[in-house]
Amino acid sequence: MENRKVVKVRFLDYWSGFSASRDEYLPLKLLRKHYEVEVCDDADYVFFSVFGESHWTVPDRCVKIFHTGENLAPDFNACDYAIGFEWMEYADRYLRFPLYLFYDRAMLDKAVGKHLLPEGWDLGAEKTGFCSFVVSNPDNPVRNRAFDALSAYRTVDSGGRYRNNVGGPVADKLAFEKSHKFSLCFENGSHSGYTTEKLVEAFAARTVPIYWGDPDVSRVFNPKAFIDASAFASPEDLVKEVARIDADDALYMAYLREPMLQPDAPSVDSQIRCLENWLTAIFDQPLEKAWRRNREQIGKRYIRERQVLNRMDRLKNLFTKGR
Repeated sequence: MENRKVVKVRFLDYWSGFSASRDEYLPLKLLRKHYEVEVCDDADYVFFSVFGESHWTVPDRCVKIFHTGENLAPDFNACDYAIGFEWMEYADRYLRFPLYLFYDRAMLDKAVGKHLLPEGWDLGAEKTGFCSFVVSNPDNPVRNRAFDALSAYRTVDSGGRYRNNVGGPVADKLAFEKSHKFSLCFENGSHSGYTTEKLVEAFAARTVPIYWGDPDVSRVFNPKAFIDASAFASPEDLVKEVARIDADDALYMAYLREPMLQPDAPSVDSQIRCLENWLTAIFDQPLEKAWRRNREQIGKRYIRERQVLNRMDRLKNLFTKGR
């Protein structure tokens, strides 16, 4: 049996519950195909995200790899490499790998094949509800206005914690969406490249998504397969279009029969291979050769200043809570 390189990694500032599902985290699974991976505190490689500040104290010797699932651009003064949403290139330091690609492969395959309707598929039997809405974050007025406008036309079934009208949050989002013709799937914000799982889950449920968020979403996703809410001047105009499609079964089915992706969009497999190759290019190097962020005087000063600001923020929060 060949001796494989041992790599020591650590995960910091990830979302709540990450530790319990860490073994399913795609970068870790890909690394384990090539290396003996030791997850430990005394790591040489640190993956970090946006839900904390502990990564600022990582020693200079560590290679830091940032991953965001939120609408934030990488700070390359704080990391050597980054995985994110932005449509950009930065030598070997950055890989665009949107959040939806980290989701369950079975769900992704359903989304990719959503237009391949099984024999005997019946619209009336499959789609008993009008439109689904699964949201917990109330802080998007664009999304909230669209929900209100659509609800004035027909009942929108809300299965999340926000505006819930189905007796409580649903346990299975995909199954809930699957029984509806449309899915109201707005991102939390609008930013080029910021496409999360919301649109892909709606496709996986074989609905017609009513989407708002990434203004460049059609670089990857087929605009004939979803309704782009940003194309309408008002929520009322959007509702008119949804009502037109809702009333015409042939038109609705035309949306369902369109594939999810643009013809020239990369496949899920090819994007996962890109991530795998990108990671192994980092980890195959000697540690010092993989360094990219500024570790000299100005770089050290930047890190120290951020640490001071973080401490001041924590003290301010403690003081505010104590008042």
